Amino acid sequence: MPIQQKAYALIGRPVGISLMDGTGVSGILCSVQGGSIYVIEYLYHTQFATKHYTFNQVRDILPYPQCPQPYTPQPLY
Repeated sequence: MPIQQKAYALIGRPVGISLMDGTGVSGILCSVQGGSIYVIEYLYHTQFATKHYTFNQVRDILPYPQCPQPYTPQPLY
């Protein structure tokens, strides 16, 4: 699936983004506009920032997987 089509399908979801320079970022994919994706990323403490990446900077966009079922401790006998 082309990266642009994939981006539109993942708007509003938490994603991991692999960049062409070998780094990666994660956050919520907010929108796709003018050849760029806009992602809200956590910075630190109570700060978030919306950053944009052009499609030529992006290698792949992956949705976050679902969490496994929570572990329920068994009683000790």
